[in-house]
Formats: sequence, C-alpha cells, structure tokens
Amino acid sequence: MEIMTKLTTAAERLFDRHGYMATGMDRLTEAAGMSSRTLYKHAGSKAQLMARVLSERDRRFMARLDVQTVDGLFAALEDWVRVEGTRGCLFLRSRAETGGDTPEIAEAVAAHKTAFHHRIEQVVAADLGRDDPVLAEQVLVLLEGATHAAVYRGGDAVSAARAAAAILIERVQS
Repeated sequence: MEIMTKLTTAAERLFDRHGYMATGMDRLTEAAGMSSRTLYKHAGSKAQLMARVLSERDRRFMARLDVQTVDGLFAALEDWVRVEGTRGCLFLRSRAETGGDTPEIAEAVAAHKTAFHHRIEQVVAADLGRDDPVLAEQVLVLLEGATHAAVYRGGDAVSAARAAAAILIERVQS
C-alpha cells in the first residue's frame, strides 16, 4: 500500500473515532507505522492531512450517491451508515472542532457540502422530472438530520427520514 494511502486510511480511522483535536501526531505516526519525519514529509501539517482525509471521504461518499431517485439517496445513506458507522458527519464534526478557523479544513468542508447540495438537487430533478429547490432543501435537511440522529438512534433514524422523504415526494407528485 502506498505511503499516502496508508497514512490517509489510518488518519481517517483516528479522526473519525477520536476527533481532529484529540488525535495527536504521535497517535497518527503509531497508527500509520511511520516516523513523524516521514509523516510530515508526506502529509505536511495535521490540517493538511485532515483536508486529505476529508477529500478522500468526499470521493467515497459522493460515489455512493450515484442514484436517480430520492429513495436511492436514503438507501445509499443506509448503506453508508451500515458500512462506515454512526458517528455523524465527519465534515461537520471537524468544522465544529476547529470553529471554521482552519482554512484547509473549512475549504474541504465547504467543497463537500456544496457538492452534496448540488447532487441532491440533481437527484430531486431526475426523480421529479423538474427542478424543485424547496424539496431539494427538505431532502438535504432530512439526510443531514438522519446522519446525526443515527449517532444515538442507529440506522433507524435513516429509515425514518427515508419514510418522511417518501411522503414529501408523494405530495409533490400529486
């Protein structure tokens, strides 16, 4: 496994489990099985490493959202939660931990959330056969809320949001 892939994988696991602030460079070097010199050489700063982790997570998450229906979005989130766990959105957690004051992290979060919103708009338009910005915003809130509610309610939170989205779609279509 390439050094950066190994480092990014180890860092994502630690940041996701312990948070950005609580994950020190010593813990990162130990988990990645490399010296701090090698880590800094390849990753730069801790903030740069977190931005790389977020970029990789964005790539994986957005690939799952290659669907054409709103129900498909929720099915993808149910699968994501089953595979990745129910710790909430790493993007929003890392932004909250840093107060939005770490440019590398703030930029990665903003890019992801913009792409996520745009993807939801595309899926809503494909599902309905027309744009509906209000419904897209409602679906976004249901997806984001389900992600966070899953922290304490488990996957049932996503299923509940999926059912609520189905009701919204039905009302808009009738």
